[in-house]
Amino acid sequence: SFTSNNRHETRISMNIPAPTASGGATPEEIQAAANNEPPPSSFFELQRASVRAAQAAINDGKTLLEVEFPPLPAQVLDMDDVSAYDVAKANVNLALDFARSFVSTDEIEGDVAVMLPDESECNIMLEDLKLEPKPYPGVILTSLRKGEEGDTRMFKPENLFIGLMGRGSGGTVKPIEGVGMYVIVVASAQELPDVEELYEQIKTPTTTDGGKEPVIVFYNLKLDVLRGDLGAPAFPGKDFQDRFLSRVKPVYYLRTRQYSRSVSQPPFIINFQGCIFRSYPGHFQTLLDTGTGRYRKVVGNDLRPALGEFKEQLTDALREEGAIAKKEEEGALFGFLRTGYKTTTWWEDEREDASLEWRT
Repeated sequence: SFTSNNRHETRISMNIPAPTASGGATPEEIQAAANNEPPPSSFFELQRASVRAAQAAINDGKTLLEVEFPPLPAQVLDMDDVSAYDVAKANVNLALDFARSFVSTDEIEGDVAVMLPDESECNIMLEDLKLEPKPYPGVILTSLRKGEEGDTRMFKPENLFIGLMGRGSGGTVKPIEGVGMYVIVVASAQELPDVEELYEQIKTPTTTDGGKEPVIVFYNLKLDVLRGDLGAPAFPGKDFQDRFLSRVKPVYYLRTRQYSRSVSQPPFIINFQGCIFRSYPGHFQTLLDTGTGRYRKVVGNDLRPALGEFKEQLTDALREEGAIAKKEEEGALFGFLRTGYKTTTWWEDEREDASLEWRT
């Protein structure tokens, strides 16, 4: 779990390769450091590392970015009295801190907008968090969907209907003048077409002086979960993954998973967990929780592993440690019954019209 103190500031600085004689770290040195970067030990370290990864991706020309990590400590997320709205508020606060890091930087031209799906959600969040629409210099807290000028209704039923249809916003999505980065928070699968609509309007720079294309950050949206909803009634179709979501680059990605496995000897059930971790430009690390508050790197993947592949990588590590039986001892049939015939979801398969950005 993460702690909230700042004692890791020295350590995070040490993860950055030292400048070379020519004035900067080589791409190979940066890649090697990112490949071996450990998961964060505090939210302070996490914020610094996620900003650094996003900056590296933007400098490489990436404009659709994913940042994904648990917004609250594990012991808090497991509490019965923690609601989805508590998680949403935590994500908004984290996104605002993330946005502040890009104000007046070389990577972004203009302000940074943190965007909730619609005005009613934004107004409620502003009231609950006791914030102004411009909580910090250069940072705006606003919404993707905007009503007509002069429409002061708190609740707009037409937005609910449009969202349930999963077919975009009906023309209420517009870019904000002077904004160079949009950080999207608390959006559902039905609201993701609004993000695509925004992207279509900003993807070609309108300036003639070599201005930068604005960046969109999908911030803690759990895109893996949302992808699973595509194709269901009242949700966007599966082609939305191929056309748009597959182009989103995971630049800072930390997803934990817990598993149980039966064994033939006491204690008969083994609980284990691990995480997929990526800090751009590093590869995807499969990490096994050692039970001592630390993770052990099992393997590095140039392509993001499917969840079934990730689980098998953790299982192979336990086999090497002797915690569970080896495959030849377990038997082919029993092993097949554990894993099944198919270990990937539809969107993890190779799809002809999809980009590989989401896996690289």
